[in-house]
Amino acid sequence: MKKRVQHFPIAGFSSVMGMAGVSAALNKFYHLQWFPEWPYLIVMALTVLTFVVSVYLYSEKAYRFPEEVKTDFKHRIRINFFSAITISFLLMAIMFYGIWPMVSLPLWWIGFIGHTYIMLHTIRFWIQHNFEIKTFNPAWFIPVVGNMLIPVIGVDFIPRELALVYFGIGFLFWIILLTIFMNRVVFHDQLPKKFLPTFFILLAPPAVGFASYVKITQSLDTFAFFMLYIAYFFAALLLMLFKSFKNLKFFVSWWAFLFPLASVTLSSVAAYQLTSHTIYMYLAWFFMTLSIVALFVVGAKTLGAIKRKELCVEED
Repeated sequence: MKKRVQHFPIAGFSSVMGMAGVSAALNKFYHLQWFPEWPYLIVMALTVLTFVVSVYLYSEKAYRFPEEVKTDFKHRIRINFFSAITISFLLMAIMFYGIWPMVSLPLWWIGFIGHTYIMLHTIRFWIQHNFEIKTFNPAWFIPVVGNMLIPVIGVDFIPRELALVYFGIGFLFWIILLTIFMNRVVFHDQLPKKFLPTFFILLAPPAVGFASYVKITQSLDTFAFFMLYIAYFFAALLLMLFKSFKNLKFFVSWWAFLFPLASVTLSSVAAYQLTSHTIYMYLAWFFMTLSIVALFVVGAKTLGAIKRKELCVEED
């Protein structure tokens, strides 16, 4: 057990991100009377349980093996996953916002303050270290997504101008990192197979950006649709890449499938509510179905890996 704790991956918090995103989407479907309430409550409870277990295990790792945590914090890839912790707080705040706002409020503030520090530290780390292009992968987008996620319910807690600041920072770095990503995948070696599921992270910035922009501006204009349709473009591209994902060996990075799919689901629901165009309802159902299937598959694969003691092992 001690050895397992030592190698508990910081990327494990992506499971909380994914489950919280699916829970928030199920909550939307319940309020639209498309789903009963119990799936949302079950996934919400599992999200909280997963978060508590993840926090306990990583805290235990920090207490027993502080050098391991320092290594994670200085690692050229793993450092990007520390934002998954603060994003988990933000997503759980969104998850609880409709039913327990008094629980949502402190979670959001912890996520907001924590993400501000982690985001600035990560960008400083990028600037102060020399990177080879082969070390770049879609996990670099995680801090960016956090910036765009802050205003989704944050406009109710902070001045609108401050919410716009975070949206602007997220949008700026999304464009920069997307340019680097295209250079990486087109002109250099293929990504290692364990990072292929993180391709789905490409869905999240435009999908979250759509929801964030609409909440800040209280309008559904051309720029909002611009963000949404870019998310749909990446969804279509990922469908074309289906064969690349079909025979992958299971890695903890599979949890990267969930949050982006849930983000596009939520944005599609929001677009339907604002326009009443049935095409967005069909798209919401399509992405919700994919999210639920992914949740069952990844959850089953994770439990199987835990049973075979393939998780929490030393990484390359």
